[in-house]
Amino acid sequence: MESAQYTSWSELFKIHCKAFMVFDHLSNKNPPTPAKPEDAAKDLQQWERINPIVLQWIYGTISQDLIHTILRKNTTACDAWEALEAIFQDNKTCRAIYLANKLSNTRLDAFPNCTAYCQELKMLADQLSNVGKEIDDNQLDTQLITCLNEAYGPFATVLQQTEPLPSFYNARS
Repeated sequence: MESAQYTSWSELFKIHCKAFMVFDHLSNKNPPTPAKPEDAAKDLQQWERINPIVLQWIYGTISQDLIHTILRKNTTACDAWEALEAIFQDNKTCRAIYLANKLSNTRLDAFPNCTAYCQELKMLADQLSNVGKEIDDNQLDTQLITCLNEAYGPFATVLQQTEPLPSFYNARS
C-alpha cells in the first residue's frame, strides 16, 4: 500500500487477464448470460472454476497488507478488483495535493544518480495519473530541468533551448 503502484499493477494485471481471456471477471460479479439456454449450466460451471483462479492471481500479486485489507469470505475477483480500486481512488484530492507537492520538491541532489531521480519523477507522475491528475512530458521535462544540479548545467541549457521539448524518455536519455 505504501508504494502506491496501483496504476502500473492494474494495467499489467488487465493485460494478463486479457491474454488469458478472463478480463470479464474483473467487471462482472456474476457469469454472463449464455447465448443458448442449454449452455447455462456449462457456462456457470466454467465461470465458477475460473473466478477463483483470477482471484488467486489478484491475491498473489498484491502485498500482504492489501490482502488483509480486501480479503473477504465468498468474494469474487470482481469484488477484490473493486475493493483495490476503491482503496487507491480514495481521498483523490488529498493524495493529488500531496503527490504534486512531492513532485515539485523532488531534486536530483537527493538521489545517488540521474537515473534514480528520473525514475522517481516518473513514479510520482504515474501516481498523480492514478488520482486523475495527468502530468505530461512538458511538465516532467520542466521538473527534470529545474531540479538538476550544477553538474548537469550544460545539459539543462541545451534541453531548455530545444523546441519543442523532447519526450521525457528522450530527455532522460
